[in-house]
Amino acid sequence: MDKPKISIITVVFNAGLLLEKTLKSIISQNYPHIEYVIIDGGSTDGTLDVIQSNAEHISFWSSEPDKGIYDAMNKGLKNSAGDYIWFLNAGDEIYSPDTLDKVFSKGAADAYYGDVAYIDEKGDDLGTRTLKTPPPELSWKDMIKGMVVSHQSFIVRRELAANYDLRYKYVADVDWMIRSLKNCKTVINTNLILSKFLVGGFSKRNIIKSNRERFTILRKHFDLFDVLKSHLLLSKDFVKYYVKSKKKYY
Repeated sequence: MDKPKISIITVVFNAGLLLEKTLKSIISQNYPHIEYVIIDGGSTDGTLDVIQSNAEHISFWSSEPDKGIYDAMNKGLKNSAGDYIWFLNAGDEIYSPDTLDKVFSKGAADAYYGDVAYIDEKGDDLGTRTLKTPPPELSWKDMIKGMVVSHQSFIVRRELAANYDLRYKYVADVDWMIRSLKNCKTVINTNLILSKFLVGGFSKRNIIKSNRERFTILRKHFDLFDVLKSHLLLSKDFVKYYVKSKKKYY
């Protein structure tokens, strides 16, 4: 297929050093058709300096107060013009310089997905996800098992991407992926690691509220019995993983 344009969207607030890492990974891509969009929440540190010094690599940016991370993501969608969109937050990185070239060599699709590598703030590799590896095939129904695909490793046609529901404050990305996948007919598993995800994000710092909100979101899309069953299985897997990790490291 003709090489499509992809809009990569980064939301940031007072995280100039992290944004530099994300910018560097995008600039290093050998894929030519990239539109980079940065939505800043009105930073007061050196974030704007980073943006302005890299203006030649940025298609659109804004800096103003917003209603939170998901409001900023909606602004990014509104100001994007690519065939596909990809959300990478400040501190996240594209896995390798040839990642996008490999993705779009897979053929045309409504969405593409892959795995994610965890990194810390030093950039050290912490491995891939353990409890939720990407399924061989992906549909919106798989999301009852949890965030089986990180949104940092999910690329979707812009016209099929849902807006984030601002009623949700912690894990609106779960609802966003479900609604976006409902719009997709063809979804390709790239069998690649697409991104490096900086651990310790907003939802992780609000884990109890995040879990409550996730239950509400899943209940909106799935039967109550299935949601309860899924949460029970996930809790069981987490306990087994925790016990195994504790034995290994202590």
